[in-house]
Amino acid sequence: MDLQLKEKTALVTGATAGIGLAIARTLASEGAAVVVTGRDRDKLDRAVESIVAAAPGARVTPVVADLSDAAGAAAVTGAVPDVDILVNNLGYYEGKPFAEISDADWMRMFDVNVMSGVRLARHYFPRLLDKDWGRVIFVSSEVGAFTPPDMIHYGVSKSAQLAVARGLAELTRGTGVTVNSVLPAATRSDGIVEYLRQTAPRPGMSDAEIEAHFFATYRPSSLIARMIDADEVAAMVALLASPLGAATNGAAVRVEGGSYRSIL
Repeated sequence: MDLQLKEKTALVTGATAGIGLAIARTLASEGAAVVVTGRDRDKLDRAVESIVAAAPGARVTPVVADLSDAAGAAAVTGAVPDVDILVNNLGYYEGKPFAEISDADWMRMFDVNVMSGVRLARHYFPRLLDKDWGRVIFVSSEVGAFTPPDMIHYGVSKSAQLAVARGLAELTRGTGVTVNSVLPAATRSDGIVEYLRQTAPRPGMSDAEIEAHFFATYRPSSLIARMIDADEVAAMVALLASPLGAATNGAAVRVEGGSYRSIL
């Protein structure tokens, strides 16, 4: 299927690994020019190599920036004033008992997971409206719809992303711009594997056994009963980013293996 992205430019934040890198590779493979951001030059260079290896001839622009503050956002928008597609993927998670989540923890979670996307959307969204075409996609999480008790600040930040995305979508009425969120479940990466190891009920369990235990204990409603692959999330993002995704707007699109039992 041709996603009609050959004339589009996409900005993907937090694109040095995991979901962000998979999204950048997929969009580049579909012919889009891709701008990728990250804080570490070496990791960013390796990401560019990975993208070009997957999509020979890909047009990739790396921008080193820390998007947890306004200066980082300004660095990105200064280097790349206009894009057609904004993918707000940057984010992190941590488990911490609620009483131990400090004000600084709360503020950092919001700066990275919420404000990074808000600042970039504040710059790019009006420009998309002016040219009457564009896509803004927030990579949220399944926990945007249910708050996990062991990482409440993370869950709240992901719910906030859903609210921002829906509010922006309300401003697109009658235009060629769409704003959506994607809700992945636990997605396979070095970080999540290490996190799941902390849930192991006994020492010596293999990673496969730990994953099975996690889904049996903490996500028993998952219909696929496994972690999501980053490329599976990227495929959904690419569809929403393309002209073929024009009828989906203001949506929170699930890529979470059927964990939600509601039909809506």
